[in-house]
Amino acid sequence: MRNHLSGGSPDRDSINQSAKPKITRRQFLARGAAGLLGAGLLTGGYAWQGEPNWLEVTSVELAFPQLPSAFAGTTIVHFSDTHLGFNKDARDIASLAEQIRKVSPDLICFTGDIVDSEPEDLEESVAELAELHAPLGKYAILGNHDYKNTEKVTGLLQAAGFKVLRNHSYLIKQGGSVMAVAGLDDQLHGKPDPEAALKNIPPGTFTLLLMHEPDYADTAQAYPFHLQLSGHSHGGQIRLPLLGAPFTPYGSLKYIAGLYYTEEKGMPVYVNRGFGETYMPFRLLCRPELTVLTLRRA
Repeated sequence: MRNHLSGGSPDRDSINQSAKPKITRRQFLARGAAGLLGAGLLTGGYAWQGEPNWLEVTSVELAFPQLPSAFAGTTIVHFSDTHLGFNKDARDIASLAEQIRKVSPDLICFTGDIVDSEPEDLEESVAELAELHAPLGKYAILGNHDYKNTEKVTGLLQAAGFKVLRNHSYLIKQGGSVMAVAGLDDQLHGKPDPEAALKNIPPGTFTLLLMHEPDYADTAQAYPFHLQLSGHSHGGQIRLPLLGAPFTPYGSLKYIAGLYYTEEKGMPVYVNRGFGETYMPFRLLCRPELTVLTLRRA
């Protein structure tokens, strides 16, 4: 007769656990490094080939007591910083133009850096941009990257049907009322002159300001502008969780992305994150943007 004693023989679980091989420190470090490398490659691939091609259409409504009733409900498409010749080309502009046509805007505004450096990089996109239509017009300003040959860039934008505003304004008439679009020269490479831009605008006219560098809003608020549209910052282009953008260029240190109001006068400033990239072909947590603004009467 077999004698069964408790603890006389090991159970199956203890045998299985003792048989499992222990991971060495070297194996642990190797697996951790492989995991980090894999995550880095995935993030890098997304930041390079994914997010730069993932356009976000942002809708914003703003109300103004100074807006004439005839312009209530006006839709403005705002895009910026295409940086043609670096990581974007005519095929990308065709894709962007398709999105703009879907909106059927009343007004189209571009706030600078149409090219990254060479004016010739705009040539292939002129025909596509010329096909964009807005009943209240298409308006553009120059950014700091457009200054290698301002005359040629200006000529190409005009060939695409844009009115290029350099310390200049344009009056828009509708339903017996008037609003104005003003554009300033670039802050970094030009000479912005708000007084010159406002010279032909009747007092009390609702005025939309296009200015490449958003931080200039703290200067512009002293003048009779009612809304400033800007670009330049790219939203930082690379944003980190909880930290935001670790770097933005001079001229966009305060106003970086989205809607702000200046401290003294409460003038609204909208900063578009841009369509293209510069210096590095990456975006992270900062998708390219097309902004659709609707003006309301308060």
